[in-house]
Amino acid sequence: MVHISSTLLLAFAFVATAISTPLKRTVAEIQADIADISAQVTSLDQKITAFPATGGSLAAALIDPFGKRTSQAIHSSSGTLVASLKKGTTDVTATGPVNEADGGAILSSVNAFEPTIQHALVGIVEKRPAFQALPIGGIPALVLQDLKDLNTNTVAFSDALITNAPDSLKGAATQLKDGIVAGFATAIAAYEA
Repeated sequence: MVHISSTLLLAFAFVATAISTPLKRTVAEIQADIADISAQVTSLDQKITAFPATGGSLAAALIDPFGKRTSQAIHSSSGTLVASLKKGTTDVTATGPVNEADGGAILSSVNAFEPTIQHALVGIVEKRPAFQALPIGGIPALVLQDLKDLNTNTVAFSDALITNAPDSLKGAATQLKDGIVAGFATAIAAYEA
């Protein structure tokens, strides 16, 4: 007859519980995600701003002629930002509700780069004629898809932050989200026209 010690059973139960419990994230990880998102937004904004009103290249705008994404490409930066937003959403959801101090710090961090988001959205609308003038058709449709992907993931990230914010900050967080979503709506409408 096989004899299993109680210590072995206890160890097995502990390991099984640890494996089945989702990994909780920390507020510091959320702040790191926000810093990454902020850096990605700034990078994308700089690339949009640098794209010329006339004479732009595919490499600077979206992809190089050989189909490789380049570090200078707006489309590539959009994809990197989407990935950062997805990671942030996952981490915020795993962290759960935050206290007043942490919620305030998180809201402040997002507020700090909101003007950059708005600048990028205005800039992408202004560059629409330049994208239309590129030698390969369909670039505005690709930009539109990037805008929709960014909007969807921005809303998901915002909703996760709002869900986990203290009640006293939910109004301010919702107002911030609504302003960003309105900026996306304007940019998306410009590319759908």
